[in-house]
Amino acid sequence: MFISDMTALVGGSESACAADKKNDNPRYIESEVQMKYGDGPDGHPRTRGILVRKFTGDSTPYKFPTPTPVKLVKEWPETPPFEKKDFFRADEGDDENFYTLPRLVYHIDEPAVASLTQYYRANIPAGSSILDICSSWVSHYPLEFKDKMKRISATGMNALELKANDQLTDFEPKNLNVDPTLPYEDNAFDFVTCVVSIDYLIHPIEVLKEVRRVLKPGGKVLISQSNRCFPSKAISMWLGKYSSDRAHLELINGYAQYAGFTVPRKAFDITATVPEGSRDPMYIVELTK
Repeated sequence: MFISDMTALVGGSESACAADKKNDNPRYIESEVQMKYGDGPDGHPRTRGILVRKFTGDSTPYKFPTPTPVKLVKEWPETPPFEKKDFFRADEGDDENFYTLPRLVYHIDEPAVASLTQYYRANIPAGSSILDICSSWVSHYPLEFKDKMKRISATGMNALELKANDQLTDFEPKNLNVDPTLPYEDNAFDFVTCVVSIDYLIHPIEVLKEVRRVLKPGGKVLISQSNRCFPSKAISMWLGKYSSDRAHLELINGYAQYAGFTVPRKAFDITATVPEGSRDPMYIVELTK
């Protein structure tokens, strides 16, 4: 199926749930995403509506403890010790083909999404300019960010998913594995976010150098990471010699060092506490220009 356009329809239904004590947001928002694909017998594009459910991160039964600092202890040498094979992937096929069809799914569970949303709310002040790299149909920001932020930009692989992301002010589709440069001016953003995606970058140091370039002085990068991925597209050392949650944080810290981010580089465990059952962990690496 060739999809030529995708639009999130305004006026989706909100699921019934208890209101959050602080912000009266529903737990879920359901909306219809309309896709245009192919051509019908009359020559006009066919359309198909897909009902999607978004997590708001609010009105959940989860608790969000104060972020726990994770001490980064690995000492990285002056020059990157990585080899070319460290960035190989099981599937070296064209990434744009892999991401051609919009998935409109979450890659982490609801508690992990909610913990990230709450972290953003507590750490990104109103009036900020934000860039979300490796973005998709959701950016996990609190609902009020759309109205309270100066700008929310994004770049990601799938233009159709970005078009369905109703929190964005603007977006630029970009395959950072082909060209790691960012299509933005120097000193343009207060914050750059990257959600569970740095493991797919084959030029992570170059991308973080670009992130540093587009950040304003004193601006911050918030790189979130859990333990899920597409194994075929994650780089080999993410799955091999740096395969644990702790090792992932140390590896990101190494990337940041070589990209010019000076200490202190910080890491936090922001995993939500759930009433019962298992949940995805969630970590933040925070870098400051």
